[in-house]
Amino acid sequence: MRRAGHKGLCGIYHTRGVRRDFRGLTHAIQTHDEQRHAQSGGDRPERPVEYEHAADCRSGRHFKKQSNREFIVLECLTIPRMDQLVCMRSFVRVADLHSFTRAADALGISRAVVSTHVAELERHLRCQLFHRTTRRVGLTSDGAEYLARCQRVLAELEAADETLRRTRLSPQGRLRVDVPVVFGRALLIPALPKFTARYPDLQLEVQFNDRVIDLIAEEVDLVVRVGAVREPHLVARRVVTTRLLTCAAPEYLRAHGVPAEPEELRRHKLVGHLAAGNRRARKWQFQRGTVRKQLSLTFNVAFNSVEAQIMAAIRNAGIVQTMDLVVAEALATGRLEVVLREWSAPGAPISVVCRSALRDSPKIRVFADFATELLLQYRRRVDALLD
Repeated sequence: MRRAGHKGLCGIYHTRGVRRDFRGLTHAIQTHDEQRHAQSGGDRPERPVEYEHAADCRSGRHFKKQSNREFIVLECLTIPRMDQLVCMRSFVRVADLHSFTRAADALGISRAVVSTHVAELERHLRCQLFHRTTRRVGLTSDGAEYLARCQRVLAELEAADETLRRTRLSPQGRLRVDVPVVFGRALLIPALPKFTARYPDLQLEVQFNDRVIDLIAEEVDLVVRVGAVREPHLVARRVVTTRLLTCAAPEYLRAHGVPAEPEELRRHKLVGHLAAGNRRARKWQFQRGTVRKQLSLTFNVAFNSVEAQIMAAIRNAGIVQTMDLVVAEALATGRLEVVLREWSAPGAPISVVCRSALRDSPKIRVFADFATELLLQYRRRVDALLD
């Protein structure tokens, strides 16, 4: 009676006792070969092919020499490729979330199944992928290297699947994007009806925030990012540049005077901006010609929201420094005025960013083009307002 198990690449059933049967299976193949050799009447000597490093195609670790016949049998007993992809997905999710339980919840399967997937990978690779404690799951050095490769493989597979499923003219499926709050409210929301009407098969999920996120960990497909992009696995399309303007409400300037030099700001009420994850407000930047200054100032109030910062300045809370793109409307309507104009410094660039493996995805392409055009149009509008 055939024992329960699952079939491998060579049709051999995998069971808990498969390792015990390894030598018996090798012996059966050898006996069969000897019988064929005797029937042919030949007396040619066998010349086994030996593998010094049987794991050259797997983990890079050394094992005992085996004959070619034994190596073939061992190859048949490794994880089938489709099963390996399932195991890799479980491994990547555990690594991202640092928890077998949270990974199981995210994947919609049991914790026991996730543990089995990781254990199968570790047996396949002959190495330990995680350090396990009662409080945390951390990657080993082998696990960290394997994680980077798994992420690339799975991303490439996703892109390949999507390329075959979808045409360039009809992007489909879920698209998760992350954008700065001001960009989302001022530019994205007014333009979304036209975009969704053009691509009705896209299910767009948009999150607004001003922090720098991890696209892989948070399962985001595309971001509009303010500032430098340093992650090697990301592709950035730099769209526009910005300048830093120092501004205040006309009523505040009439009451407290207009600063003539950056150092005079120390005598004024200042409204600062708290970067995400930082308890201290950002330093202010100034540049006149080749002279650059960076000042650590004392702020009467600081916000983690650019919008709140600007609204406070409009209501006479003090002087603010921020990007020209976000204060252009207030400047054009006279609610704010620029001070220290000759000390205006370059600001952070704004880019459209995605993972490198997804750059050719149709849904990534159409939204990246859409966001790029919104930013370029607004940059031209701001330039016209400030000239």
